[in-house]
Amino acid sequence: MSTTQTVTGRAPTPGAPAADGHRHLGLALFVIATAQLMVVLDSAIVNVALPHIQRALGFSGNGLEWVVTAYAVTFGGLLLLGGRSGDLLGRRRIFIAGLLLFSGASLLGGFATSQAWLLASRALQGVGGAMVAPTALALITTTFAEGSARNRAMGVYAAMSGGGAALGLVAGGLLTTYLSWRWVLFVNVPIGIVTAIVARYVLDESTRRRGRFDLPGAITSTAGVALLVYGLSNASTDQNGISHWTDTKVVASLAAAVVLLVTFALIERRSQHALMPPRILANLSRTGAYIVMLCLATAMFGIFFFLTIFVQEVLGYSALKSGVAFLPFAVTVVLMSGIVSQVISRTGARPLMISGAAMTAAGMYWFSHLTVHSGYVGGLLGPMLVTSVGLGMLFVPISLVALNRVRGEDSGVASSLLNTGQQVGGAIGLAALGTVTWTTVSDSVKHQIAAAAAAGRSGLHLPAGKSGSVPAPIMHQALAVGISRGFLVAAGIAVLALIVVLLTIRLRREDLAGITAVTVPADASDLATEPELEGSLS
Repeated sequence: MSTTQTVTGRAPTPGAPAADGHRHLGLALFVIATAQLMVVLDSAIVNVALPHIQRALGFSGNGLEWVVTAYAVTFGGLLLLGGRSGDLLGRRRIFIAGLLLFSGASLLGGFATSQAWLLASRALQGVGGAMVAPTALALITTTFAEGSARNRAMGVYAAMSGGGAALGLVAGGLLTTYLSWRWVLFVNVPIGIVTAIVARYVLDESTRRRGRFDLPGAITSTAGVALLVYGLSNASTDQNGISHWTDTKVVASLAAAVVLLVTFALIERRSQHALMPPRILANLSRTGAYIVMLCLATAMFGIFFFLTIFVQEVLGYSALKSGVAFLPFAVTVVLMSGIVSQVISRTGARPLMISGAAMTAAGMYWFSHLTVHSGYVGGLLGPMLVTSVGLGMLFVPISLVALNRVRGEDSGVASSLLNTGQQVGGAIGLAALGTVTWTTVSDSVKHQIAAAAAAGRSGLHLPAGKSGSVPAPIMHQALAVGISRGFLVAAGIAVLALIVVLLTIRLRREDLAGITAVTVPADASDLATEPELEGSLS
């Protein structure tokens, strides 16, 4: 039949929200934003407590890394499966189940009396997070009508995603200082349970889709991403300048990850019930948004990891004072995300993303000028504000572009790809930027000691594997040099993100304003016609 219909913003899909048709939009947004904040906070808030956890449970240096890695591996590995589960079984159902699992795992971890107990709890938290994160983002598309309502909602979501890590440092410092490390886990329990209860009443369930799980795709993608995150997390050169890129476990993990992910791609091309339908990547702008998020996550990793080391080791800040020092970053990201959500329907995504990527690169390049003599106001606050303005301009349009014109039944997996990019990017940042930084630190220490010895102060030496015995002035100088080099690389990655934006983002202003009049066949939501519709808009 050749009849046509005119649609505004996008072709209607089952389960799509009617404009202003939801009775609890404010509470719905609060629930989604709270869940996202809880998941994002988790990594940062636990990082602050690591020294206390190490003393309480007797972790070794290498074993302590697993408190972070156990969460990252299960979270990153299961995101695609979590997103598709929401598409097939109902997003609200998976969202609530994930919140309860995350809360239960947090309660379990808070009572941990052994290393294995805590690590198992952290892995379960990752499973819960992988259910919550993609469904939270997808629920925005099924709760808020396309246009200004969705743009504002995405602004709040982006603010939680971008500012959550900085807020986690503050919360972690407060809880570990005035209560105990166990409260960085216990705090999730009441928040998660209350959020799950409220979600039951204020979020509408999405339409369950016909289909079945792509089991081969689920196995290969989960194992592939998990091994990739694990391998990269263990590849970084350590603080003594010893490289682990050639370690057997790292090489084996990365090689297996490549094989599994290639296998996953081949399976998805042939599967009738693909976990990640290839049509999702058919839109150039959407694929570009995923790549930009990957680049940003890689570069962003250094902001908190390296600057936390700098302010604590070089400036001598406490954990709590360190967290407070990053508050301007979090506040600026929140404010900019709110502003961007208001103007993006008038400006379009491309100008904001170009400006945001350029400012992010400029801020990180400014960070690369850190020296041992840099103070907070002169050396950190300025580049922190520039970088946070840039990131605040990016998070909202990236999310909107990634989900623009995605079919209703694919919004969960499309959201999970964005989250997967964040996780994999963070792992790449840990490996690549960590290697650059710690190699430079080690080389700087050796150079300074050699120079001191040549000048007649031969009492200084660098005991193998005991960097803590290096005199403080030498170590502080080396840290400043290494961290500045790491930020120089991060600035280059941000420039790469800018190039990707210039080459791929083609979405028109009207596409995000919800006012585009498109004449399409009455059956345009049919699977076979979507790539052509998307291609005409990219």
